[in-house]
Amino acid sequence: MNTVFFIIIGIITADFVLERYLDYLNGKCLNPELPDELKDVFDADQYRKQQEYKRQNDRFSSITSTFNFFVILLMLFLGGFALVDGWARGITNHPVLLVLVFFGILALAMDLISTPFSVYDTFVIEEKFGFNRTTPRTFILDKIKSLLLGAVIGGGLLALVVWFYQATGSLFWLYAWALAVVFTVFISLFYSSLIVPLFNKQTPLPEGELRDAIKAFSDRVGFKLVNIFVIDGSKRSAKANAYFTGLGPKKRVVLYDTLISDLTTDEIVAVLAHEIGHYKKKHMLFGLMAGIAQTGITLFILSLLISNPALSEALGGSGASFHLGLIAFGMLYSPVSLLTGLLMNQVSRRNEY
Repeated sequence: MNTVFFIIIGIITADFVLERYLDYLNGKCLNPELPDELKDVFDADQYRKQQEYKRQNDRFSSITSTFNFFVILLMLFLGGFALVDGWARGITNHPVLLVLVFFGILALAMDLISTPFSVYDTFVIEEKFGFNRTTPRTFILDKIKSLLLGAVIGGGLLALVVWFYQATGSLFWLYAWALAVVFTVFISLFYSSLIVPLFNKQTPLPEGELRDAIKAFSDRVGFKLVNIFVIDGSKRSAKANAYFTGLGPKKRVVLYDTLISDLTTDEIVAVLAHEIGHYKKKHMLFGLMAGIAQTGITLFILSLLISNPALSEALGGSGASFHLGLIAFGMLYSPVSLLTGLLMNQVSRRNEY
């Protein structure tokens, strides 16, 4: 329990208290009565249902956050991270494989702990308010696919970062940053065509009134749009949604089938007009560049501290350890993440307005 250990305890405790206080303030603003200014816009019963849905989700989120907070405290005070490190070292001493085994054990443990909460959220809360359409089979398959995808993509990226560290020392952050840039751009271009099909079916929007209306609007505002797809969102939820993805010629608009069934043609075009506005004002490009810059700064700071044995020792390790140091750094860096998150939220609010 060195100085870094107590700093980590202080940071995660302060973060937990702040989050709960903000939840309390937000909860005070919930009111089932429809405001006078909105009585000609919203249905009173639907508004009351929405407020209750928000209240129950906030309460459930508070419970899960509290549980996770105490799990982390137990891991810190009882040497849980050092225990997992010992298990990993009992399997392999290869520097890259050691990190992969360590984080693999943690990821599986976290998934096992979080699954009961996910089940309750999906099959109790979402079911209660008429949103859930996920079957147990779909839920289980999603879990398996997510774990495999995380192992392949996350494990591959992590292995490369550790290899960079082993090969270049303190300069590893430059290579890791370049990797992050390439991966970010790649995902921006191909997420919808490579990742989404693993979970959902996407089909081109058929010719008809809606496609004609979308094309007419995009042509009128000078936004070239060729790829318009419908996704089977009703497979999991009754909620309506739509999103843009991709860059340049790879950009596409994806409409949830629930959105098409719930809204009129003019309403759907209005939803897309909002998203096209983000593109026209280059909000998506700014967000991409800001994320890349933030990643570079974080990796540079990590490179200055990762070799300090005090980080690993704070989690019960002996001497400098990349994987233990990485976890300790993540906890120490959370106040910086909070500040940058507030800044980006402010930018996002302005962009949305």
